[in-house]
Amino acid sequence: MKRTGFFPAFLGGGILAAIIPAAELFFRRDSYTTGDESSLSMVLGSNWQMMAMLNILLIVSGACIMYHTEYTDRGYDKMRCLPIKESAIFLKKVIVMTGMCSLIFIIEAAAAALCISHWFAFYPGFSEELLKSFGYFFLLSLPVILTSLLIASACRNMWISLGIGVICVFTATLLPAKSFVLSLFPFALPFQTLAGTTHQEILGFMTASVLETIILGIAELIYLKIRRSLL
Repeated sequence: MKRTGFFPAFLGGGILAAIIPAAELFFRRDSYTTGDESSLSMVLGSNWQMMAMLNILLIVSGACIMYHTEYTDRGYDKMRCLPIKESAIFLKKVIVMTGMCSLIFIIEAAAAALCISHWFAFYPGFSEELLKSFGYFFLLSLPVILTSLLIASACRNMWISLGIGVICVFTATLLPAKSFVLSLFPFALPFQTLAGTTHQEILGFMTASVLETIILGIAELIYLKIRRSLL
């Protein structure tokens, strides 16, 4: 991971996504009108779709980089000689991915706070709303992390897993936003926001995210055992 630029890629991608709301407000500040929504809801409502897409593409790319090192120069065969289980390596990869996702969400949350302070003003309950929003985004991103790792682990060629991931991302953008069932597609979940969503739907998305994460994690552990017997 040190040699492949995994960490700079996530850091640069997080900064790029954080620039989006600032650029939007700088060039189109007049399009933001005061209404019933809070300032943060307006900013995230206008920019989160693009930010979420960049986040998902970062996750897909990161997963491909992680597993590319296993298949390059028969690295997988060398790993099998190590005194450590493949399931433990996979869990560590999940921890690294979730840690990097936490980092980019922190960067994006800081950028959102700076935008509110510069173009609007802090209001009572802003900190709580900010933490709830990005905590919600993080939770809904977990199925994407597990799905991307599962796809990457099944493909020897990094470009195949990257292509599958990109197709899944753009498929998610084509799904009807009002369909709750279709929105449960792992790559569609991160596009959801708290604003304009009912309490029941929020609970449904959160529950689905947790269940999908558990199911995908179990599926990956089963696949690793199958892969070990085949390779």
